[in-house]
Amino acid sequence: MVDRIQLPRLLMFLFLTQSFGEAQRMTQDALLMQYIERRIMLLEDRLEKCNQDMNKYVREFRDFRKEITVRLDRLNIYKTEFKNEMEVVGSRIDRIEKDIDYLESLQPTQPCVEVDEKLIEEQIQQAEEKRKAKLRMAADCDLLLIGIKSLKIVKKIGENQGSWIKDPSRDFQKVYILSGINGDVFTEFAGIKAFTESARRKLAKRVTLPFAWQGTGHVVYNGYLYFHRNSTLNQIVKFDIRNGTVKDHMLLQGAGRVPAYQLSPYTFIDLAVDEQGLWSIHAEPDDRGGTIIVTKIDHNNLAVEHSWDTSCSSKGAEAAFLICGTLYVVYNTRHGGRSHVQCLYDVTDVVTTADVPSLYFPKRYGKHSMIHYNPREHQLYAWDEGYQTIYKLITKKKLESRPSF
Repeated sequence: MVDRIQLPRLLMFLFLTQSFGEAQRMTQDALLMQYIERRIMLLEDRLEKCNQDMNKYVREFRDFRKEITVRLDRLNIYKTEFKNEMEVVGSRIDRIEKDIDYLESLQPTQPCVEVDEKLIEEQIQQAEEKRKAKLRMAADCDLLLIGIKSLKIVKKIGENQGSWIKDPSRDFQKVYILSGINGDVFTEFAGIKAFTESARRKLAKRVTLPFAWQGTGHVVYNGYLYFHRNSTLNQIVKFDIRNGTVKDHMLLQGAGRVPAYQLSPYTFIDLAVDEQGLWSIHAEPDDRGGTIIVTKIDHNNLAVEHSWDTSCSSKGAEAAFLICGTLYVVYNTRHGGRSHVQCLYDVTDVVTTADVPSLYFPKRYGKHSMIHYNPREHQLYAWDEGYQTIYKLITKKKLESRPSF
């Protein structure tokens, strides 16, 4: 009887034990599957990230390849330009050597003799006097600025710094606008009227340069734009406005190390035009005195004719201009005040700063980013914090005492 009662219990125990074992195995299998699924998902995430990184590296490589291609193209362009320049230099050297050979054939070889230093100094002084005499006679120009009579604000256009100029020799009615301290596009207007009338500004001609300019010291002379090329120390470019091509260029030795004027730190070479032609203005570093250097340039072949170390300082200066071979340096305050001329240098030594008192501009407080003289009109063209301004002048003969109005 007892065995009959324990047998079902035993069977029930075996059944329950088997059921629990199967449940435990199923739970373990489920946990194992969940673990495998998590690992698979983790691998998929890593593969997706790897794919994204690979796509990123492919894009960066493509961009890098494009950049390298562009730089190689530029390098080929520079290589071609350098090759052309070297060919020009080579041809000039050949020509110079031929000229030297020709001159040596005309003059017999002189025996070696001791040279007196005083004699050399006298010859140099005589040559300097001849050069000054030539400059005195050039164009019969002996005007001396003794006053700035009035101003006319023509328009306000463009940036705070810029340059607006006219050609005193050819197409002298046209107006050229170069807004900003660097750029490669300037605007040409048919005249002052077309420039001032807003409705006709659409008729203005936009000219693109092959190189960007630096500063505000540009000039237009005899149909050519002369400007300091951006990103170069002292390269001056001669650009044919009608043809849209570069005619010539030069390196102005000693220039470009410091700004020409302390208050115009963006202009390193300031070009100017007066009755005697093309000039350049730059400054020496402070350790060499910080004075202004003026150079006469032959506008036909961009050859340096002569340079003068002036006594005018670039400290506190904002601009300068030349009239009949006399440099007038304009000074101001750092925060903008009343501009005035307090230093001049005459390359012919006829007048000095002591002969002319300080010349104040008409009562207008601001800062000039450029002041250029127009020898045809005997007026100053200035860019005054975005205002295009014209100043009328009072002059006299350098050897006279009465002004001519």
